[in-house]
Amino acid sequence: MAAIKHKIDFCLVFSVRNANPNGDPLDGNRPRTTFNGLGEVSDVCLKRKIRNRLLDEGESIYVQSDDRRAKGDEHRSLRARAEAVPALEALAKDKKREEYGKKACALWYDVRAFGQVFAFKEKKPPKAKGTEAEEGGEGGSDAVSIGIRGPVSIQPAFSIDPVTITSTQITKSVNLETNEADPAKKAPDTMGMKHRVDSGVYVTFGAINVQTAEKTGFSAEDAEKLKEALRTLFRNDATSARPDGSMEVVKVIWWKHNCKNGQYSSAKIMRTVKVSIGADGAAEVTLANLPDLIPEVIDGE
Repeated sequence: MAAIKHKIDFCLVFSVRNANPNGDPLDGNRPRTTFNGLGEVSDVCLKRKIRNRLLDEGESIYVQSDDRRAKGDEHRSLRARAEAVPALEALAKDKKREEYGKKACALWYDVRAFGQVFAFKEKKPPKAKGTEAEEGGEGGSDAVSIGIRGPVSIQPAFSIDPVTITSTQITKSVNLETNEADPAKKAPDTMGMKHRVDSGVYVTFGAINVQTAEKTGFSAEDAEKLKEALRTLFRNDATSARPDGSMEVVKVIWWKHNCKNGQYSSAKIMRTVKVSIGADGAAEVTLANLPDLIPEVIDGE
């Protein structure tokens, strides 16, 4: 696979209508907002959606949510997934951290893209029956402590204007458990709340660092897969909080520089993007020109 030789910056613009794009567990799962009322979608949430899209396309992903695990993958933890690779187990016991990192990057797309911390405690051997002493084991420790820095960075997404959040009281049609005192009476667990952003346009930025990509093996082909994942970010992402059609990718903007370090800083590139709401209520994206750097502008699916 061809190595990346040019720095890449990218921008993702997406719209939200009557959906909860990213609930805050510390606020009753209400949509995240800033102090000024701007809608927010965390970078962790965006990476989760990217991983899911790549997983749907057959890529090998290390950090999988339990409800979206690949077919045939029975591992319920990150440690179990790593330990299922004998080569990694051997490298961990031999304390070959650099080789462990290279192997993990080769195995999993998200590790070589976003990086990963492999930090697993040593497994304690079972205690001898009837004694307090632990059985001694042979060989090296199975503890792992390895950090891998990924070349792909992405910021949280923020809405261009403050968002209005609507909260709705909901009632289940049936009790979770039978009310023994009065089976016909509704229990407290039938009451709940749903929250949604009425309408909003969100923008996020990211970049791919060439020097770090060389270390993890993130290739030009991997970059193209990332671009396609951004374009189709909300495919197969529907839930009751985010019904199909409630979230839509408006534009993906992709800047490919002519050198490793980039012709312009990422901050300067970010300032060239202006997003507004047109008279018809649709998002409009305008770009200021930067000499010798022409972006690729891609419509969402």
